[in-house]
Amino acid sequence: MSLKAKAETNGRRRFLKGIAMAGGATAVAMATGNAVAAPVVEAPVSKPEPSKGYHETPHIRTYYQRARI
Repeated sequence: MSLKAKAETNGRRRFLKGIAMAGGATAVAMATGNAVAAPVVEAPVSKPEPSKGYHETPHIRTYYQRARI
């Protein structure tokens, strides 16, 4: 095996080991619950607009006309 081939193989192995270790570290952090969550900020409550239900608009009528076979 040439030096270049060994270097490429070692590089790939390091990369895959790094991914495995990062995944393991993430799993441990999730299992221990030491992660800090962002504080919950509640938005001011606004009154939702009443729903008027389904209604046809000109662009919807145009769609229906073009969709007909």
